[in-house]
Amino acid sequence: MAYVPALKKRYKEQIVSTLKEEFKYKSLMQVPKLEKICLNQGIGDAVADKRLIDNAVSQMTTITGQKAVPAYSKKDISNFKLRKGLPIGAKVTLRGDKMYEFLERLVAVALPRVRDFRGINSNLDGRGNYTLGIKEQIIFPEMNIDKVDKILGMDITFVTTAATDQEGYALLKEFGLPFKNLKK
Repeated sequence: MAYVPALKKRYKEQIVSTLKEEFKYKSLMQVPKLEKICLNQGIGDAVADKRLIDNAVSQMTTITGQKAVPAYSKKDISNFKLRKGLPIGAKVTLRGDKMYEFLERLVAVALPRVRDFRGINSNLDGRGNYTLGIKEQIIFPEMNIDKVDKILGMDITFVTTAATDQEGYALLKEFGLPFKNLKK
């Protein structure tokens, strides 16, 4: 029997039926699902120090379990001493089983490690997608604090197939994201 992540199993067995009842869907195919999770880390100081990009890529790879790639600038910006094609960040897109495993670690382990944590904001983008900003990458248990040169933040974007914010909010809430102010 093949391994199935716990959240993926929970989605198929519980979340689909809960959302189908709540929003009165006629078909199971109408129920929103989590398509992908995108992690992005911008490193402004990378223009001066190229090692920061290599460290960010290796840290993102360690956190997600999938190879991260450098993000390159698309145009010249003289005020930031930026040239087109310079590496300025790291990014990784998770889908399938790795996405569910990462989401489970984020909700169960990483977010509770945030200092003075009272929940996350519930502002979705209007299309059912949600972006979460994290200030420190050391909240993930995979990170060895002694080997971290610089504390960097990252953006985590949850891309869903939901048509509205209410559907996306309900889906992410069922997955266990700890929103602080409840929407009606």
